[in-house]
Amino acid sequence: MRILLVEDDQMIGEATAIALRDAAHAVDWVKEGKSAREALASGEHQVLLLDLGLPGMDGLELLKFLRRSGNDIPVIVLTARDSLEERIDGLDAGADDYLVKPFEMKELLARLRAISRRKGGQGAPLLGNGIISLDPATRQARRGEEVHLLSAREFSLLHALLLRPGAILTRAELEERIYGWNEEVESNAIDFLIHGVRRKLGTDAIRNIRGAGWMVPAS
Repeated sequence: MRILLVEDDQMIGEATAIALRDAAHAVDWVKEGKSAREALASGEHQVLLLDLGLPGMDGLELLKFLRRSGNDIPVIVLTARDSLEERIDGLDAGADDYLVKPFEMKELLARLRAISRRKGGQGAPLLGNGIISLDPATRQARRGEEVHLLSAREFSLLHALLLRPGAILTRAELEERIYGWNEEVESNAIDFLIHGVRRKLGTDAIRNIRGAGWMVPAS
């Protein structure tokens, strides 16, 4: 999942970005509201992690701007503002969830998994298409009786495809979900990851649609 992290505190931003990347997410990090607004205009991100106490454009102001402009990206507010009124203000402005600092990274990751399920139209903790199931909490993929632990990027690729079984994703769309701004993407990176998933789950686990991209079958 491609995440935009908006956090002006260097220590918190670095720690959060590292933890998210270790959990197989692609992360882009900016430190103020104006840069976040520009980044979100690209439509590349699936979730926004938003601090409220930002320089320049305040986080709450940015959130209200996004919702007024029709941007429905899921937003988790990460802030030290912990009064009931401030939490209500954030939720009423359009936030999907709210975490008060300091927070446990395990809880943030669980909330991200919940948002990912809702965004994909699924309520169950496992993603699947009737052939393959994927556990976002453990990065384990199951096919029949076989269970395989995927690498972080193999997981990101299969997760993106299983969110929409039957839908074709292009090379560019897969790269957007797997890699952040500062990560170099080799020309054959997606092919290499697909080969790794197929080696573990079978050659028919991911289908190539010639000239279009890749998909997992809907059933």
